[in-house]
Amino acid sequence: MGADIVTVSTDTHYVHLAWQRHEKELADVRYTMGADPTGSLSRLFGVYDDFSGLALRGTFIINPAGVLMNSEVNFYNMGRNINELMRKFKANLYLAKKVDEGCPSTWQEEGDKTLRPSPEMVGRVHEALHE
Repeated sequence: MGADIVTVSTDTHYVHLAWQRHEKELADVRYTMGADPTGSLSRLFGVYDDFSGLALRGTFIINPAGVLMNSEVNFYNMGRNINELMRKFKANLYLAKKVDEGCPSTWQEEGDKTLRPSPEMVGRVHEALHE
C-alpha cells in the first residue's frame, strides 16, 4: 500500500528480539522495531509517562510530507485493532485524493458512502448516510 511501518517502544532492541523469538503473535513480524530506551521519541510524540518510565500505546499515521494525519493513544493494557487501523489508513489514502469528502465511521473501502462536509450537513449526518 506504499507505507513504511515502524514500531517504537521504550524497550531495548534486545527486548524486541526476545519478544519476537518467544511470542508467537510476533513470529511473522517483518517491520522495523525501533528502540527508544531514553524515551526521547516517546516524549516528542507526547506518549511518555514520566512516572512509569514507559510509553503509552500510541499509533500515528504520518503522510510522506510529514503531516500527522491520524493519532490514537491507548493506555498500557489496551490492545489495538489492526482492522480499525487499516480502515483509518485506507481512509487517509482515499481522502488525500478526495479532499472535499469525509469518511464516516462506517466507511471501510473505496466505493463506500462518503459525506461532503458543509453547513447544510450539520445535524443531518444520519439522513445523509441513509439516503
